[in-house]
Amino acid sequence: METSSTEEGKGTEAAIPLNQKGLSEKLALLRSKLYHKARNEPRFKFYVLYDRIFRMDVLEAAYSRVKANRGSPGVDGITFKQIENSKGGAKAFLESIQKELKEKTYRPSPVRRKYIAKPDGRRRPLGIPTIKDRVVQMATLLIIEPIYEADFLDCSYGFRPKRSAHTALAEIRSHILSGFQAVYDADLKGYFDSIPHDKLILCVEQRISDRSVLRLIRMWLKTPVVEPPDDKGSPPRIARSKQGTPQGGVISPLLANLFLHYFDKVFHGRNGPAVWANAKLVRYADDFVVLARYQSDRLTDFVEGFIEARMGLKINRDKTKTVNLKEKKASLDFLGFTFRFDRDLKGRNRDYLNVLPSKKAVQRMRDRLKIMTGKKMCYQPIDEMIGGINRTLVGWSNYFRFGYPAASFRKVNSYTVHRLTVHLKRRSQRGFRPPNGVSFYSQISKMGLLYLK
Repeated sequence: METSSTEEGKGTEAAIPLNQKGLSEKLALLRSKLYHKARNEPRFKFYVLYDRIFRMDVLEAAYSRVKANRGSPGVDGITFKQIENSKGGAKAFLESIQKELKEKTYRPSPVRRKYIAKPDGRRRPLGIPTIKDRVVQMATLLIIEPIYEADFLDCSYGFRPKRSAHTALAEIRSHILSGFQAVYDADLKGYFDSIPHDKLILCVEQRISDRSVLRLIRMWLKTPVVEPPDDKGSPPRIARSKQGTPQGGVISPLLANLFLHYFDKVFHGRNGPAVWANAKLVRYADDFVVLARYQSDRLTDFVEGFIEARMGLKINRDKTKTVNLKEKKASLDFLGFTFRFDRDLKGRNRDYLNVLPSKKAVQRMRDRLKIMTGKKMCYQPIDEMIGGINRTLVGWSNYFRFGYPAASFRKVNSYTVHRLTVHLKRRSQRGFRPPNGVSFYSQISKMGLLYLK
């Protein structure tokens, strides 16, 4: 796509589903033009994009966004503070990146691997690129995101601007209330680590034919990963993979969405379940549900056959299940929430669709509170402890405020008071007790604890 500076100066429609916050007027306008070009011409291939990536206003916006995301340093150990305190500061840092991109000498550094514990005891791998690589990836994202965002379907909610888990949950609730209560709840096994590179590149090439941009993406996919030392003290090892996109990379969420967009398109195509079964698909990154009035073998066979045979992914059969919410005590867990029909609370002869934090989500919160008030925290000042608990509670409640969380909030409040009471009694040799006539709830509230409502 050729876009002259004169064309960039013309007005474009402002109502686009992109995050334009903090961008220069010129860059925001370019992204708008790319979006509308892609939206209006679904078969158009963009062949002149690379020189936009190393424009200084794009690199400056990329640096600003990467810095706002914070994050740990990569394998080189370089931090934002070191960059800004070095000679020439951030400006010199970006100029060196621009030079490498212009001369096509840029090569990504290995990705530092970090593991995050999961509730089931397993560990989720996270890749941490260097700040330099994150900036280049963000600059690329700023240019190519509008193109693919114009193509993505409404059923996709994860890692997309102006969309969230709550909008996905609202869509599921709407479908269930409309009678689509037979639900296929899918779980993909190690999705981010198992995306076939060759098939992913074919998806990228559906819209982009700029060889220099494709070269950047291929380099990031093939970047080696530095594994941390194991428990036995062995030195870090370098692993290379022919598949997957490391979680943690700036560009990874877009690429992951792009690959599953292939499934979204076929699902809604003329020969897909959206047509012959009137099925509804709601996808949040690699988590998705298929809702229908009836789950037939043809429907489940289509989903599993396409995902595994055509896309080269694996479905986790142990976690994938079909749920009929019309049945008593049936429930669906998705994105930390439980959907189920419960008896009317006012005694009326009807059920209502209850949406509340799942048992696992509440238990994870209890486990976190137990750690924050455990024996190892005995020497932490109580006001500092309560401050940390308050921040955790506010963050948790902001997410789980969707639906009807009141009962779950009360359980969390009760457990928080219990844990703080145990902690205060443990700290005091005489045993902590509130003044006469004052409950533990009231006393701990006076100490600053926030209660969820």
